[in-house]
Parts: sequence; structure tokens; C-alpha cells
Amino acid sequence: MDSCVQPGLLPVHDAIARIIAAVEPITATEVVPLLDGLDRVLAENVIAPINVPGADNSAMDGYAIRQQDCGGELILIGESFAGHAFAGDVCAGQTVRIMTGGLIPAGADTVVMQENVTRFGDNIRINKLPYTGENIRRAGEDIALQSLVLSKGHLLTALDIGLLASLGIHQLQVFQRIKIALLTTGDELLAPGDTYQSGKIYDSNRPLLHALLKRLPVEVKDFGIVPDNPEVLRDVFLSAREYADLVISTGGVSVGDADYTKEILSELGEINFWKIAMKPGKPFAFGLLGNSLAEKKTRATKCWFCGLPGNPVSTAVTYHQLVVPAVRYLAGENSVEPIVIKAIAPKPLKKQPGRMDFQRGIFSVVDGVNSVSSAGLQSSGVLSGMGKANCYIRLEAGRDSVAAGESVDVILFDRFIR
Repeated sequence: MDSCVQPGLLPVHDAIARIIAAVEPITATEVVPLLDGLDRVLAENVIAPINVPGADNSAMDGYAIRQQDCGGELILIGESFAGHAFAGDVCAGQTVRIMTGGLIPAGADTVVMQENVTRFGDNIRINKLPYTGENIRRAGEDIALQSLVLSKGHLLTALDIGLLASLGIHQLQVFQRIKIALLTTGDELLAPGDTYQSGKIYDSNRPLLHALLKRLPVEVKDFGIVPDNPEVLRDVFLSAREYADLVISTGGVSVGDADYTKEILSELGEINFWKIAMKPGKPFAFGLLGNSLAEKKTRATKCWFCGLPGNPVSTAVTYHQLVVPAVRYLAGENSVEPIVIKAIAPKPLKKQPGRMDFQRGIFSVVDGVNSVSSAGLQSSGVLSGMGKANCYIRLEAGRDSVAAGESVDVILFDRFIR
């Protein structure tokens, strides 16, 4: 049995469920230009204002014809290019030279590829008979007028921006970014750029989280490194909750003599839970830091708190598995479950029953078979090992060590942890 297992540890799935049940998504919205829509959450459904394509057009360079005329020579009567349509009709025995994207002229019902045609001056002969409607893109076959394009709660991607641009949409109604206060605690910490001191360590957690949070629709205010002093920590928390919808801290949530975060959280707000059956990352605190005041008149008045463990790998894993779902939900995004795939472990993996283990792994496909191996040292303090990984090997709480050849669950790293 895992030596860190204690009675009352909350299963990971239950922890996520309790966070989602507690917090309330933001409702405040704003209008932004399309080009500023990347990584924002839609606050309303997007309905197609036009057909895409707007009219029947050619999928190939070739000739627009009436399919019934394929048997003999046809007379070329004009051209249809993208943006420059042929104005007349195609009648019996006639054809129009057409380029990709050119509108299908009236009377034509088929496009024959130029590779399947022999041309003699202004006449053509078709060498391979097309079927009726071949090589024609129909109006609205991509997106139909008044159809649902993207749903409220959708996190916009670069491809979405291109899609919306194809509809002529130039601005979007999105949820406002949620505000996050970020801090780290500990007398042992130095900021990057400080002169190194024996017995001290550089703070990697705050820069890591600051970078990862850029992937989400949030505004981050950095409250820096807070010393192990309860009065100072209390003042920082009071300032942070006036600004933020969510405060994220690292360190100070275990049971050490200088770990004051949990104590002050209990004083200022309330703790929902603070120990999880998860490895790495057992000491994770979630709760309500209290109600904020004047600065957030148009926003939710509650300020939530996530206290992450201090070891850098534990910080990264708990952030990804617990904080990211919370932030995405707070930001108004629709629920998105991680994609779990099966893979074979070619080498044994050590584990003790008791906690769900998120080991860092390297996934590959070998001879058509999904395979995953350990990324190296699994210590919660070895961030370099996580940097080499491309996935989690998620081992169930009750599972023992994995023998070579056994199947395991794999969650590939996504953009929120890369």
C-alpha cells in the first residue's frame, strides 16, 4: 500500500466534480474583433448568415458541360473564373472553360476535368465520361444558411477564426476573461535573476503557471513570492481576493510547521477539500477565499482558491488535472473530457495501490501498436523528466505495479500543459 495513503483522501474524479459543483461560470460578456477571438469563449451561438459556398462552383480546373452532351464534340463559348462568372447559358453542344472556384454557368450540370479532355481550337472532345454533378461544389454544402456553426461555450481555435471569417463575421460576443491572482510561498525561494544563495532554490512554479495560463481566457496578476509569514500571507490573500475570481498559490498546503496557507484559507473563507488520492499532488487545497468587493461590480463576487503543492512536477500535474478544468468551467467553456487511449507498457512500471498515479510517459506507435514507456525519474521534484514526456500514464488508485506487456491508460499532453 502507498505509504502516503491516509483515510479520507478524495478520489481525483470526485475532486473535479466538487470543484465544478461549487464554482459558477462567469456571465459578463464583451464584443471583440474577430482577430482577437483566439482562445476566447463564445457567449452566444454563431448562426451562419450565408451559404458556404455561396453558389454552385467548380472543384476542378476543366469544362462546364451538360452531362447529356458528353457523346460528341462541344463548342467553347466562354470562361468562368473565380470572381469572374460567365454571364450566359450553356445550351446543347456547348461548354464553358471553368477554373477552380468559378461559378457554374446556367444550363451546365457537370464539370469534366481538363485532364480528361482533348481540345481542338474552340472545340473539345471528352475522353472519359463524367457522372452528372461531378466536380461541382454545391451552395451550402460546407455551411448552410441559418445552420449552427459554433455553440455558446466553445473555446475558439485558429481554425474557428478562419471558419468565421469565411462567413464574413468580423466581431464576436465572448465571455470576459476571468481574473487570476498568482503567487508562490516559501522563504527558500529566489526569483529568476536573483543572485544564487546556498540553501535557496529558484522559483520555477510561478513562471511555469504564468506561461501555462496564457493558453486560457484569463487575465493574470502576479503577486510574487510570499515569505512564510502568516501576517504577510494574510495581507496578500486579502489583496488578491479583491482582484481575482480565482487565486492560485503553490506551496504551503502540506503539514509542515511553516505551511500557513491552509490555516489562513480557513480563517478568511472555507476549505472544500485539501487532500487528494493522487500522485503526485496529494496536498491540494480548494475552497472559497471569501467575497471580493468594489472592483468586481459586474462579475461574480466570490473568489475561489486553489492551493497547489510546492514540488514543481506536483504543481504542473495538479494544475493540469484539477485547475485547468476549473478555469475552463469558470470561463464559460463547455465541459470537455480528456481523451484516454490504451497502450502497452513494454517495460514494468512501479506503483503501489492507494492513489491514482499520473506517471509521466513517452507514447509512440510501434509496428501499429500503441506503446508507452516511462519518461524517466518520477520524482515530484524532477521537472526535467516531465519535459521529456508527451503523455501521462494514468494508473488506477487500486492498481499495483504494471508488468511488461500489460495495457495501461494514456492521456496525451495537450496544449494546456505543453
